[in-house]
Amino acid sequence: MRITIAAVGKIKEHFFQDAIAEYSKRLSRYCRLEIVQVADEKTPDGASAALEEQIKEKEGERILSAIREDSFVIALVIDGEAPDSVELARKIEKWQVGGRDRLVFVIGGSLGLSAKVLARADYRLSFSNMTFPHQLMRVILLEQIYRSFRIIQGEPYHK
Repeated sequence: MRITIAAVGKIKEHFFQDAIAEYSKRLSRYCRLEIVQVADEKTPDGASAALEEQIKEKEGERILSAIREDSFVIALVIDGEAPDSVELARKIEKWQVGGRDRLVFVIGGSLGLSAKVLARADYRLSFSNMTFPHQLMRVILLEQIYRSFRIIQGEPYHK
Protein backbone atom coordinates (compact mmCIF):
# COMPACT_ATOMS: atom_id res chain seq x y z
CA MET A 1 0.00 0.00 0.00
CA ARG A 2 1.13 3.52 -0.77
CA ILE A 3 0.31 6.32 1.60
CA THR A 4 0.89 9.96 0.84
CA ILE A 5 0.59 12.82 3.26
CA ALA A 6 -0.13 15.97 1.24
CA ALA A 7 0.27 18.98 3.49
CA VAL A 8 0.44 22.73 3.20
CA GLY A 9 3.59 24.37 4.54
CA LYS A 10 7.03 23.27 5.64
CA ILE A 11 7.98 21.82 8.99
CA LYS A 12 10.41 24.24 10.60
CA GLU A 13 10.70 22.87 14.13
CA HIS A 14 13.36 20.20 14.57
CA PHE A 15 11.33 18.26 17.15
CA PHE A 16 8.48 17.85 14.65
CA GLN A 17 10.98 16.86 11.93
CA ASP A 18 12.48 14.25 14.24
CA ALA A 19 9.07 12.79 15.13
CA ILE A 20 8.05 12.66 11.46
CA ALA A 21 11.31 10.91 10.58
CA GLU A 22 10.80 8.36 13.36
CA TYR A 23 7.24 7.47 12.32
CA SER A 24 8.27 7.41 8.66
CA LYS A 25 10.95 4.86 9.54
CA ARG A 26 8.50 2.76 11.56
CA LEU A 27 5.92 2.85 8.77
CA SER A 28 8.44 1.66 6.16
CA ARG A 29 7.80 -1.97 7.15
CA TYR A 30 4.06 -1.62 6.47
CA CYS A 31 3.69 0.72 3.50
CA ARG A 32 5.40 3.02 1.04
CA LEU A 33 5.13 6.48 2.58
CA GLU A 34 5.55 9.77 0.78
CA ILE A 35 5.21 13.21 2.31
CA VAL A 36 4.41 16.00 -0.12
CA GLN A 37 4.66 19.55 1.12
CA VAL A 38 3.11 22.33 -0.93
CA ALA A 39 3.85 26.00 -0.40
CA ASP A 40 1.60 27.94 1.89
CA GLU A 41 0.38 31.46 1.27
CA LYS A 42 1.03 34.24 3.73
CA THR A 43 -2.18 35.42 5.34
CA PRO A 44 -2.02 39.05 6.41
CA ASP A 45 -3.53 40.01 9.75
CA GLY A 46 -7.09 41.21 9.30
CA ALA A 47 -7.46 39.52 5.90
CA SER A 48 -10.94 39.74 4.43
CA ALA A 49 -13.06 36.64 3.96
CA ALA A 50 -12.60 37.02 0.19
CA LEU A 51 -8.81 37.12 0.52
CA GLU A 52 -8.86 34.08 2.82
CA GLU A 53 -10.89 32.20 0.18
CA GLN A 54 -8.35 33.15 -2.49
CA ILE A 55 -5.55 31.88 -0.28
CA LYS A 56 -7.35 28.57 0.33
CA GLU A 57 -7.97 28.23 -3.42
CA LYS A 58 -4.28 28.76 -4.25
CA GLU A 59 -3.18 26.24 -1.64
CA GLY A 60 -5.94 23.88 -2.78
CA GLU A 61 -4.74 23.97 -6.38
CA ARG A 62 -1.26 23.03 -5.21
CA ILE A 63 -2.65 20.14 -3.17
CA LEU A 64 -4.79 18.88 -6.05
CA SER A 65 -1.82 18.95 -8.41
CA ALA A 66 -0.04 16.53 -6.05
CA ILE A 67 -2.88 13.97 -6.06
CA ARG A 68 -3.04 11.22 -8.66
CA GLU A 69 -6.41 10.42 -10.18
CA ASP A 70 -6.38 6.85 -8.89
CA SER A 71 -5.84 7.96 -5.28
CA PHE A 72 -8.35 7.54 -2.47
CA VAL A 73 -8.33 10.93 -0.75
CA ILE A 74 -8.88 11.44 2.96
CA ALA A 75 -9.28 15.07 3.99
CA LEU A 76 -8.53 15.99 7.59
CA VAL A 77 -11.31 18.32 8.71
CA ILE A 78 -12.88 19.18 12.04
CA ASP A 79 -16.38 18.20 10.88
CA GLY A 80 -15.40 14.78 9.50
CA GLU A 81 -16.00 11.35 11.00
CA ALA A 82 -14.08 10.79 14.22
CA PRO A 83 -13.29 7.06 14.50
CA ASP A 84 -11.28 5.64 17.35
CA SER A 85 -7.93 3.99 16.57
CA VAL A 86 -9.40 0.52 16.02
CA GLU A 87 -12.10 1.89 13.71
CA LEU A 88 -9.51 3.82 11.70
CA ALA A 89 -7.43 0.65 11.37
CA ARG A 90 -10.47 -1.23 10.10
CA LYS A 91 -11.18 1.51 7.55
CA ILE A 92 -7.60 1.43 6.27
CA GLU A 93 -7.76 -2.36 6.06
CA LYS A 94 -11.09 -2.19 4.23
CA TRP A 95 -9.74 0.36 1.75
CA GLN A 96 -6.66 -1.80 1.18
CA VAL A 97 -8.65 -5.01 0.69
CA GLY A 98 -11.07 -3.09 -1.54
CA GLY A 99 -8.26 -2.30 -3.97
CA ARG A 100 -7.37 1.18 -2.78
CA ASP A 101 -3.62 0.95 -3.29
CA ARG A 102 -3.03 4.70 -2.89
CA LEU A 103 -4.31 6.60 0.11
CA VAL A 104 -3.69 10.33 0.26
CA PHE A 105 -4.25 12.10 3.58
CA VAL A 106 -4.61 15.85 3.08
CA ILE A 107 -3.74 18.41 5.75
CA GLY A 108 -4.63 21.99 4.92
CA GLY A 109 -2.95 25.19 5.97
CA SER A 110 -3.98 27.52 8.76
CA LEU A 111 -7.20 28.48 6.95
CA GLY A 112 -8.24 24.90 6.18
CA LEU A 113 -9.03 23.24 2.87
CA SER A 114 -10.62 24.73 -0.23
CA ALA A 115 -14.02 23.64 -1.49
CA LYS A 116 -12.34 21.93 -4.48
CA VAL A 117 -10.13 19.81 -2.23
CA LEU A 118 -13.13 18.89 -0.08
CA ALA A 119 -15.09 17.95 -3.21
CA ARG A 120 -12.20 15.69 -4.31
CA ALA A 121 -12.10 13.93 -0.93
CA ASP A 122 -13.50 10.40 -0.75
CA TYR A 123 -13.60 10.50 3.05
CA ARG A 124 -13.47 13.22 5.69
CA LEU A 125 -11.54 12.39 8.84
CA SER A 126 -11.54 14.30 12.11
CA PHE A 127 -9.20 13.79 15.02
CA SER A 128 -11.04 16.18 17.32
CA ASN A 129 -13.27 19.21 17.51
CA MET A 130 -10.18 21.06 18.69
CA THR A 131 -7.88 22.91 16.33
CA PHE A 132 -4.27 21.72 16.10
CA PRO A 133 -1.31 23.37 14.37
CA HIS A 134 -0.97 21.74 10.96
CA GLN A 135 2.68 20.88 11.70
CA LEU A 136 1.67 18.94 14.81
CA MET A 137 -1.16 17.29 12.89
CA ARG A 138 1.36 15.55 10.64
CA VAL A 139 2.93 13.88 13.66
CA ILE A 140 -0.44 12.88 15.09
CA LEU A 141 -1.59 11.52 11.73
CA LEU A 142 1.59 9.50 11.18
CA GLU A 143 1.35 8.03 14.67
CA GLN A 144 -2.27 6.97 14.06
CA ILE A 145 -1.44 5.44 10.68
CA TYR A 146 1.40 3.52 12.34
CA ARG A 147 -0.94 2.42 15.14
CA SER A 148 -3.49 1.33 12.51
CA PHE A 149 -1.00 -0.94 10.79
CA ARG A 150 0.00 -2.44 14.16
CA ILE A 151 -3.68 -3.16 14.84
CA ILE A 152 -4.23 -4.63 11.36
CA GLN A 153 -1.22 -6.94 11.82
CA GLY A 154 -2.42 -8.04 15.26
CA GLU A 155 0.68 -6.56 16.85
CA PRO A 156 0.67 -5.02 20.34
CA TYR A 157 -0.19 -1.36 20.69
CA HIS A 158 -0.95 0.88 23.63
CA LYS A 159 -4.62 1.50 24.23
